[in-house]
Amino acid sequence: MEKKLKAENIRKLYEGKEIIKDVSLEIYKGELVSLLGVSGVGKTTLFNVLSGILIPEEGKVFLDDKDITGKAGYISYMLQKDLLMPYKTVVDNVALPLLIKGEKKKSARLRADAKFKEFGIEGSQNKYPHELSGGMRQRAALLRTYLFSNEVALLDEPFSALDTITKSKMHSWYLTIMEKIKLSTLFITHDIDEAILLSDRIYIMTGQPGKIKYEIEIETPKPRGEEFLVSEDFISYKKQILNIFNNN
Repeated sequence: MEKKLKAENIRKLYEGKEIIKDVSLEIYKGELVSLLGVSGVGKTTLFNVLSGILIPEEGKVFLDDKDITGKAGYISYMLQKDLLMPYKTVVDNVALPLLIKGEKKKSARLRADAKFKEFGIEGSQNKYPHELSGGMRQRAALLRTYLFSNEVALLDEPFSALDTITKSKMHSWYLTIMEKIKLSTLFITHDIDEAILLSDRIYIMTGQPGKIKYEIEIETPKPRGEEFLVSEDFISYKKQILNIFNNN
């Protein structure tokens, strides 16, 4: 299996305090890996290092074996809030990464437009963000993220603001679209159920400073339907993860 993203022995301080220490991870092509941990453990700090926003005190980040430590622009990063610009149409919001990379506006719009049907937002191109539901906004934001980089994406709790029913529908859609686009993804979540449902593997981050101390492989084939949430396999994975958090 082709390795896309690798982090080695990352250490990062903030105002003299160690936030994360000796953090290493690997993401393979087309894989979705969740990063699970309590608030304040250093997950977002790690994302900022992986994306090149922050430079670590120690450690390296590699994309396809190329050292990208402290270099922004190689990996796409989607935050919890969709950050769609209210004064731009949806297609112009989605096309923004292509414009930033120097593509002509007409060409960028056409390339973005060609993906709307695949991402389930066909017909919304000329609407404005306030006219879309929360789920549709997140689909548009994910498409924008994909157009920034179809290599590796970092998603920071992208579904946490959605209501339970919308979130469930988004999980089903997301599993389907990920099977199509094979985007290598590292996914922050506090939601154990979400991590088990979506992931190929789960890294569990604990401690102060934060360290990745556990790795769990979810072997159930994907895509996984709602019936998986009540299966013996699901319950077994959840017990394993809860035991880890209860003992750390």
